[in-house]
Amino acid sequence: MAKPAYQPDPLINQFLDDLWSTKGLSDNTLVSYRTDLQHLDRYVSAKGIHLLDVDQAQLRDYLAMRFDKQFAKSSTARLLSSLRRFYAYLLVKQKISQDPTALIKSPKLARQLPDTLSEAQIDSLLSEPNTDEPIEHRDKAMLELLYATGLRVTELVSLTMEQISLRQGLVRVMGKGGKERLVPLGELAISAVEQYIKFARAELLSMKQSDVLFPSRRGQMMTRQTFWHRVKLYAARAGISCHISPHTLRHAFATHLLNHGADLRVVQLLLGHSDLSTTQIYTHVAKVRLQQLHSQHHPRG
Repeated sequence: MAKPAYQPDPLINQFLDDLWSTKGLSDNTLVSYRTDLQHLDRYVSAKGIHLLDVDQAQLRDYLAMRFDKQFAKSSTARLLSSLRRFYAYLLVKQKISQDPTALIKSPKLARQLPDTLSEAQIDSLLSEPNTDEPIEHRDKAMLELLYATGLRVTELVSLTMEQISLRQGLVRVMGKGGKERLVPLGELAISAVEQYIKFARAELLSMKQSDVLFPSRRGQMMTRQTFWHRVKLYAARAGISCHISPHTLRHAFATHLLNHGADLRVVQLLLGHSDLSTTQIYTHVAKVRLQQLHSQHHPRG
């Protein structure tokens, strides 16, 4: 006899609806919360336990299972963060009297330095797209804009025509938590976007109507994954072999600004970080890079 299909606990949707309406979190963040909570829900449901009835001992058993299955520490730390928020919500709503996560410590994580590229590597990457091809012309403009502004990839692919003012050299970005910020564009990015709109965008849309600044061939908003594949393609063509991630150009933007003497709080505003400590990681990247350059080029290095 087949097992009945898994039915998520309705509390999960109630919690996510509350988060969406009160905190304005992004869809990607809400998906992460859902994934984490459903993972625990499946585990306890199989043991006949409801999410409301989970106690500290059962939660420790669940975390021990994750440890045995060699889940990444970073994944478990994120999951615990989701559970803490979920059970805090249940406490506020008076659905539980004790928080089972209260005495559980998160795994200690080594703070990883973000992946970044040198200025020469960035030049190689940005020179790679062939602007005779409409798709590559679009990608050239996207890469220039990304490096000039440090936008998150989700912010980049969701830009609309009305969010950018080439005359003023500004882009209006809706960031995490629905926070809006204005980010200046450099001359090269303005020129690249201007040329793309003039020569390639209409050809990409081929008579379709769209307010998306960087549409796909179907005239729709590109996915983060599609753009990420495009970045990897150009990195391979440029002979860049080091590990890169979807946020590599954002990291390079921040690190290169700091290398050239930008104020940390200015970089924080441009990146849209709510907490300065998040931005401070880039000062470590900049220092590491400067130490490497010193040891390579100083006669007494």
